[in-house]
Amino acid sequence: MARDISRAGLPLAVLSLLGSIPGHAADGIPDYIASAIADPARPAQQVARDVDRKPGALLAFAGVKPGDRVADFMSGGAYFTRLFSRIVGKTGHVYAFLPEEQLKNCAPEETAGTRAVERDGGYANVSVLSGPVARFRAPEPLDLVWTSLNFHDLYDSFMGPADVGEVTQALFDALKPGGELLVIDHVAQAGSEVRDTETLHRIDPEVIIRRAQTAGFRLEARSDVLRNPRDTHQLRVFDAAIRGQTDQVILKFTKPLGATSAAACDAARDRRLRTRHAWL
Repeated sequence: MARDISRAGLPLAVLSLLGSIPGHAADGIPDYIASAIADPARPAQQVARDVDRKPGALLAFAGVKPGDRVADFMSGGAYFTRLFSRIVGKTGHVYAFLPEEQLKNCAPEETAGTRAVERDGGYANVSVLSGPVARFRAPEPLDLVWTSLNFHDLYDSFMGPADVGEVTQALFDALKPGGELLVIDHVAQAGSEVRDTETLHRIDPEVIIRRAQTAGFRLEARSDVLRNPRDTHQLRVFDAAIRGQTDQVILKFTKPLGATSAAACDAARDRRLRTRHAWL
């Protein structure tokens, strides 16, 4: 059963205790995350969004840490890419992935932030990758795949739409056993499935869960840190009345220990078939 995690549900005594542990700030956020958020190299317009995006709580929930290998899937403006770079440090690496479909069909401004990081020597531990969205892969097994406010886009015309089953399988295969997938997205009305992905840019969270579980993921936990009960789920996420304050779901999935990728299974099957044919 997935755990529901919310700072609002933590007793003040627990938060105070976390603040007394070396390496943790007063709100339970590790120092390396707090330091990344305070990085003076971050663009001012991204810093201004911290109040709404709550990066400290999100990154602490994800469990990202120094030395990790992280993919920022559909990294866009690189808001989280920059933070990941500072957190994982010199012993880690960040792969910012830009799908070919997005690059072909969207304005360059949507990915300008990632391109800026790519040209900035201060982010030497970031590699920008591109390719068909369903063929995502990294050069090494990953500890975390992160996608923020993008899962619903996979169902939209500018992305193909994508074969979402293939995409989630690619994300699963990219992770090392025990690795995590963190999905954040705008919430649609319950039961609406993918009806509103193109129009309101929202998705029914149950679709995300079903897709991830079909690929082999286990739903590990949820966080309510970005939930907003005042959101009626009926407005476009860009509407001035709700922009920056949408009801958002945060889901943490885990690739089970001992799990193998689809490619590895196919290779093993091919080896068995070759061995069998050699004896015939």
